[in-house]
Amino acid sequence: MKDKLVITSSPQFHNGDSTLTVMWSVSLALIPALVWGVAMFGLSSLWIVLVSIVSATFAEFILNKIYNKSSLWDGSAFLTGLLIGLNMPPQMPGLAWIYVPLGASFFAIFIVKGAFGGLGNNWMNPALGGRVFVFFSWTKHMTVWEVPMLDGVTGATPLGAVKSGLLGYSGSANNPLSLLNEVRDNSISYFDLFLGKIGGSIGEVSALLLLVGAIYLIIKKIIRWEIFASYLLTFTVFIWIFDGTRFGNGLFTGDILFHLLSGGLILGVFFMATDMVTSPISAKGMIIYGIGCGFLTFLFRVYGANPEGVSLAIIVMNIIVPIINRYSKPRLFGHNKKELENE
Repeated sequence: MKDKLVITSSPQFHNGDSTLTVMWSVSLALIPALVWGVAMFGLSSLWIVLVSIVSATFAEFILNKIYNKSSLWDGSAFLTGLLIGLNMPPQMPGLAWIYVPLGASFFAIFIVKGAFGGLGNNWMNPALGGRVFVFFSWTKHMTVWEVPMLDGVTGATPLGAVKSGLLGYSGSANNPLSLLNEVRDNSISYFDLFLGKIGGSIGEVSALLLLVGAIYLIIKKIIRWEIFASYLLTFTVFIWIFDGTRFGNGLFTGDILFHLLSGGLILGVFFMATDMVTSPISAKGMIIYGIGCGFLTFLFRVYGANPEGVSLAIIVMNIIVPIINRYSKPRLFGHNKKELENE
């Protein structure tokens, strides 16, 4: 009987959503961003996403056979493959468009998810784990970005162009956008960033359509405000305070809008940091976790070697989640604080 008891934080009630409902709802919310990515970068990007989804589903099928489970249709493997595909560059040379997303999906399902007992037991977001694995395995393929609507033409993402443009820079640009328009042949505006007419991963370029999907998930109460609100607030505060110093403007002059609309921030904040399995269980813990994600993203993006920082920041906080849960769990009724700390 003792083995059948499951201890979780209160309140213990079911909101009616099943794993299947959650997974397919998140996948549905990502479809507009996928359609936009294919429209901007062409059919090559669609093949990369399909390879990611099929290989993740196939890996889940093998795990089902090994562990005699039936999780193939709960949507978790499909969502993992979809997220991996959306985090891929839209074009890769040779056969890389097959083996890179396949390697990411196999690592995500077999190592990050399957090796720790399957869905609900993984300590890291599987899609992020797969992305980081192939990023360090095939860095060259993962850092070549196609220019939207210009087949075969590649260029840096806005974040990458700013990072490299600042090296040895002696011009008069006083913010990231003016620097971009100074070092690039074609000009770019905030509206281009918001709409998604920029280089980047297949599913991260359109902040507008990602926000549409995020609003859908918020309305369905699939994602909690504590994580994305604290994540975005922390990130914007630190960007506002410190990012302007890179352009010689001093403190409290950072370009918040540019950083919110660039890179994979919106995709990471709403669709990966909020993963139920790898985020804290209490509201207090979620806020701490969101603050950590926001601060680390700022730190990695502004002062790190990589211009992005979202994936690594979320993974680091995924690792810390057990500690956050331990010190932020709700107080049990009838127990005092010292008793709980001595447990």
